[in-house]
Amino acid sequence: MNYNSQEAVIRSQPSVLSTNKLLRNTYMLLAMTLVFSAVTAGLSMTFNLPHPGMILTLVGYFGLLFLTTKLRNSVWGIASVFALTGFMGLTLGPIINYYLQTANGSAVVMQALGGTGVIFLALSAYAIKSEKDFSFMGGFLMVGILVAFIAGIGAIFFDMAGLSLAVSAMFVLLMSGLILYQTSQIIHGGETNYIMATVTLYITIYNLFTSLLHLLGATSGDD
Repeated sequence: MNYNSQEAVIRSQPSVLSTNKLLRNTYMLLAMTLVFSAVTAGLSMTFNLPHPGMILTLVGYFGLLFLTTKLRNSVWGIASVFALTGFMGLTLGPIINYYLQTANGSAVVMQALGGTGVIFLALSAYAIKSEKDFSFMGGFLMVGILVAFIAGIGAIFFDMAGLSLAVSAMFVLLMSGLILYQTSQIIHGGETNYIMATVTLYITIYNLFTSLLHLLGATSGDD
C-alpha cells in the first residue's frame, strides 16, 4: 500500500509541474501583452487616432485570432499574440479618449480599470486556490457570449441605449465566469497551450474593462 501510494505521488508530480509551468508561462505572457496593449493604446490616445469602426475591428480581431490559433505551437504564435493584443490596444485608445473628454471621465476610467483588476485577480486566485473544476460552465458561457454578441450588434445598429447597457452587464457576468472557466481549464488539463490560454484571458480582461467603462460612464451621466 505504501509503495503504491509513493508511486502515485511520483506519477502525479509531472502533472503538477506541468500545470505550474503552464500557469507561470500564461501569466507571464499575459502581463507582457497587457503592457504592450497599454503602450499601443497610449500611442493611439496620444495621436488621437479615430476608432477603426466595428467591421474593421471584427475583421482584424478574428483574422489575428485565426492566425494565432494556426501558429500556437510555434514561436511565431507569440509574435501573433502581440500583433493581436497590440491591435486591440489601438482600438481601445479612442474609447478611453472619449470617456476622458467627459466631466468625470478620469474617475470613470480609473474605476473601470480598478474594477477589472480586482475582479480578475480575485476570481483567478479563487479558481487556483479552490482547485474547483468549472468546466461545466463551458456550454453556458459559449451560448451566453454568442447571444450577448448578437444583442450588442443589434443595439449598435438600432441605437438602443437600454439594450446596450444590458449587454454590457451581461458581458461583465460572462467574462467573470470565463475567468473561472479558463483558469480551471489550465489547472485541470483542459487547456495545455499557454498561448491560447493567454489570448482567452486577455480578451476576457479587454471585454470586462470596456463593459465596466460603459456601465460606469452611463451611471455617472457621461454616456
